[in-house]
Amino acid sequence: MANKHVNHSHHHDHGHDDHHDHGHSTWDELIHHIPYAVFSVAFCLILLSIFGAMSLGTTEAHLVKKQTKLLFHSFHFMHIVFAATGTLITFFRFSGNWFRGLAVGIISPVIFCTLSDSILPYIGGRLLGVDMHFHLCFLTELPNVLPFLFTGILNGIVMSRHHISRQGYYSVFSHFFHILISSLASSFYLVSHGYVTWYKQIGPVFLFLVFAVVVPCTLADVVVPMAVARWHRKK
Repeated sequence: MANKHVNHSHHHDHGHDDHHDHGHSTWDELIHHIPYAVFSVAFCLILLSIFGAMSLGTTEAHLVKKQTKLLFHSFHFMHIVFAATGTLITFFRFSGNWFRGLAVGIISPVIFCTLSDSILPYIGGRLLGVDMHFHLCFLTELPNVLPFLFTGILNGIVMSRHHISRQGYYSVFSHFFHILISSLASSFYLVSHGYVTWYKQIGPVFLFLVFAVVVPCTLADVVVPMAVARWHRKK
């Protein structure tokens, strides 16, 4: 009976390893996540349109900019939570290396949240002729950033440890809201710097958000953590 139990356990572990090692290529994960990401960007534009409609009666442009600046910071900080959580959920699906997991959980949000919420919107605004002002929260507001970053890391660890059988579901769920929140942060960054007539170019804005948000967030949630988790297997 003991030997039979041991063999059953060994078979279960082997099957668990196979589940992680096979059928989960980076391309498969990207194809699985990107449609949810595109829907998130579309939903972002719906919310942005509602906000724009509610602001039509506001004649003072500086009030709109002030409101959207506040919204940008709120969504940017929330974005950091989702980015750190999603990164670690994906990483721990493929590796149990704590040091490497914490490293990617810290570095990845710093790079990709800044890229999607500030750098790319700044460049996009400049290309559209908007007088943009570059703002980097990781440099100017670090005391506000760190609580969200550490909370996201803790959240990712807890979710990856206690929802092992449903990690795929949580990965897609968190990725959807990750993209949505990042889209809103990026949009409000643009509007807060004067691009209040974005709706007149909603088509180009949609394509810009798909690129500026989907690419960095998919890299953060899927590509980078998978690559780092599997790096030691290629050595």
